[in-house]
Amino acid sequence: MPLSLAADAPTLLIRREAFERVGLTRADLDTWLNLTPEEFRVEGDLVAIGPIYDADALQQLLPALEERGLEYFDDIFELPGNWPDWVKLLAMGARA
Repeated sequence: MPLSLAADAPTLLIRREAFERVGLTRADLDTWLNLTPEEFRVEGDLVAIGPIYDADALQQLLPALEERGLEYFDDIFELPGNWPDWVKLLAMGARA
């Protein structure tokens, strides 16, 4: 089922396979972002983290994820959340 994305803040999308491959956990992300249950969602092949309102934490998180072995665009992608609220975006993972 597609995940709804917030229009007012960034959402980080991670391929579930990549998330598991590098050994990431929800606890790892809570260390950086202090997430609520609604801000960490897994659906099918996709992990969605956000909306992320702490821009500084997000800017520190992205390089940390790359150091763990994730590649930007291939494994992780940040949607900026700067579209009008009358536009609804839904995301879901697509198998290669």
